[in-house]
Amino acid sequence: MNDAVKSGATRLEGDGKRILMIIGSPKRRSLCHSLADAWSAGARSKGHIVRELRLSEMNFDPVLHNGYEQSQTLEPDLLEAQRQIHWAEHLMVAYPVWWGGMPALLKGFFDRTFLPGFAFKYRNDGQAWDKLLSERTADVLVTMDTPPWYYRWVYGAPGHRQIKRTILGFSGIKTLHLHVFAPVRTATEDQRLKWLNQAEKLGSQC
Repeated sequence: MNDAVKSGATRLEGDGKRILMIIGSPKRRSLCHSLADAWSAGARSKGHIVRELRLSEMNFDPVLHNGYEQSQTLEPDLLEAQRQIHWAEHLMVAYPVWWGGMPALLKGFFDRTFLPGFAFKYRNDGQAWDKLLSERTADVLVTMDTPPWYYRWVYGAPGHRQIKRTILGFSGIKTLHLHVFAPVRTATEDQRLKWLNQAEKLGSQC
């Protein structure tokens, strides 16, 4: 099976890198959305194909009610999300840091979509696993009110380790860059404009 058939990509889309943006802010309008739009514009300027999932506009239950002990029917939006993740060569995940980590909506998205048999598969000994989303890469854009140095050296950057190692990395996705835009609460309009320009440049370099 060739890559175009396997991924669902069409020749009309072009020959650029297949990118899926996952915007994890529950807010429908936010700095995260603006940064993602700027990043997308930069990536498209280089001929890449960008699709997006805006979790604030999707319809799904973010609660994994019984863990993985019982199956939970995937809503149509999550089935489509899995198809898009399979299609993508590169992911871009954007979200705000709340209480040291990602919003509950984004965590619930990963709980519901990165399932055994889709994102990973334990081997018979139960000590090792197969990473089913390997050969994919990712960029992460994060906003927060905490100064980056304080988040890293005082808190230990728990959210960064979670997304890079225990979610994406566990599934075989290699995070290439994690970019922090902070502190947001005290940022001026000039600073926000610089961040948007920076995000667009980052997208053009993906």
